[in-house]
Amino acid sequence: MSEVPFETVSTHRCFGGTVGFYKHTSRVNNCTMKFAVFTPPQAERGRVPVLYYLAGLTCTEETFMIKAGAQRVAAELGLMLVAPDTSPRGVPLPGDSDSWDFGVGAGFYLDATQEPWSRHYHMYSYVTAELPALIDAHFPADPKRQGIFGHSMGGHGALTIGFKNPGGRYRSISAFAPIAAPKRCPWGQKAFNGYLGPDQSAWDAYDATELVRKVKDARSRPPLLIDQGMSDQFLQTQLHPHLFEEAAREVGYPFTLRRQQGYDHGYYFISTFMEDHLRHHAQILG
Repeated sequence: MSEVPFETVSTHRCFGGTVGFYKHTSRVNNCTMKFAVFTPPQAERGRVPVLYYLAGLTCTEETFMIKAGAQRVAAELGLMLVAPDTSPRGVPLPGDSDSWDFGVGAGFYLDATQEPWSRHYHMYSYVTAELPALIDAHFPADPKRQGIFGHSMGGHGALTIGFKNPGGRYRSISAFAPIAAPKRCPWGQKAFNGYLGPDQSAWDAYDATELVRKVKDARSRPPLLIDQGMSDQFLQTQLHPHLFEEAAREVGYPFTLRRQQGYDHGYYFISTFMEDHLRHHAQILG
């Protein structure tokens, strides 16, 4: 008997489409992983563009679907939304639950090289290969019209994954309050040292500010939309959008960085500007 590719946890009718929560056995993470999908009503007539959302620290596959308020506009635009969990779970490793910014809920969308994390923490390969293969095979997603966006740690993931997969793999990219220069902030330094080891030259492969300087192929340079709340409690110590801004300007990468006065780091901020981001992606994905 062939292996069942995934298990349905629950489904919910939503704006003429469906929100579904699922789990499956992940080979790359060597554990059970969960993900959520919003399938718009247009998918009843054929394949639709697919937009991957990467959530931030402490979040799960449920956070975006519950808090972001994205489904109404996604249904209007015909966008499928896919939201994976933020780390492996249920694989107890020493210290994986000691702090909220490392280990469980904090996979940082990289492939760990250091023990014991390298046994399970391969979120980069999961997001870029294993999960899309499952989605493309079992949901009406169009792999030729694929975008990525995210928030905070997930904004970091969206930028780095978009930059590391040239040739139009991700045709659209955006971010809310991304960790834009993780090599130069406490969150990133803690995660990179733990998952990748002390050699900082290995960290460049997962730092958006370093990667944007290397994106040369015009097909790999879709215009970016980044929103940053100016009352964000993490702005000065963790996010550093100005460093990314400087690097992108140096190489002429097309981007819009909107500084939103009065907004903090949470989902009230994200939901306020979610429609702008969905329309940004829909315009590019068609």
